[in-house]
Amino acid sequence: MIPAVPVDFPDSALAAEVVDDLARVEAWLSQTAHPDDGLLTESSGHLIAAGGKRFRAMLVLLAAQFGHPSDPRVIQAAVAIELTHLATLFHDDVMDEAEVRRGHPSANSRWSNSVAILTGDFLFAQASRILADLGPEAIRIQAETFNRLVAGQMAETIGPRPGQDPLDHYMYVITEKTGSLIATSGRFGAMFSGAPPQVAARIAAACEQLGVAWQLSDDVIDITSDPEQSGKTPGTDLRQGVRTLPVLYALRSDVHSPADRRLQWLLGEADLTDGALLTEALSALRGHPAVAESRADVLSWAQGARNEIMTLPDVPARAAFLALCDFVEKRTG
Repeated sequence: MIPAVPVDFPDSALAAEVVDDLARVEAWLSQTAHPDDGLLTESSGHLIAAGGKRFRAMLVLLAAQFGHPSDPRVIQAAVAIELTHLATLFHDDVMDEAEVRRGHPSANSRWSNSVAILTGDFLFAQASRILADLGPEAIRIQAETFNRLVAGQMAETIGPRPGQDPLDHYMYVITEKTGSLIATSGRFGAMFSGAPPQVAARIAAACEQLGVAWQLSDDVIDITSDPEQSGKTPGTDLRQGVRTLPVLYALRSDVHSPADRRLQWLLGEADLTDGALLTEALSALRGHPAVAESRADVLSWAQGARNEIMTLPDVPARAAFLALCDFVEKRTG
């Protein structure tokens, strides 16, 4: 069992190898600090110590199995990817005015927005220092990925353009903001293990689709989850006014009954920080076809990833990637 990722990989030897390598990644992350600045050392270590799935680092390590996974550049790439992801979280929390991250006070609530922004910048710089040792191609790919991340975040911040379909806008945001870095995780693992370029390209495509499927499954879980089983509080996105996939489908559906009109009013105009209204909205949305439509989208993206994976060489890591696709589908219900 891979730590923090509840997926049983079919090959126990591969699972053990990935666990060992994740421990090496974790040790490197914990050493990320600024020796001349105590506050920067404390703030940068704040979110690292809070833990997390290390999902992107794990994808780097799995993708490396299609080449020479013991190449030391693989661990460097995994660390750089995880530092980049952590940096985006510092910035996201400032933009979202979040008070909690991974069960701990966010950096912006513990210190200030300025400290959180500068800490995110510092982690980006640390990632760039590592990638500079891996060559100009690594820097180029990182720059292109960061370009997509920022474009996705900007689109989310501004909202749909006049005349743009909100659903198309949302999928663009998810693909750029979430899928891009997950795609680069797979690409880096294959690249720096010496896998053939066509293998790296297919892994990147599969990881991007898997990442989008994972995010969309979170959207469904936010509506349908049992908190005792999932550990998540249902309706978090609704309460915060975030229009995720099921909400967008419900808002664009034809209105045929008073119940439909009521649901669209709840999702589009009501103050869902009101507990009673939130409970009503969740109950109505769970029984709406929008949830089934959203689940179908999750399955479609997961199947797209599976199709790419099936073209890869038949090594134990291929079965592990397929297990991740299966898990995304099962967790969605």
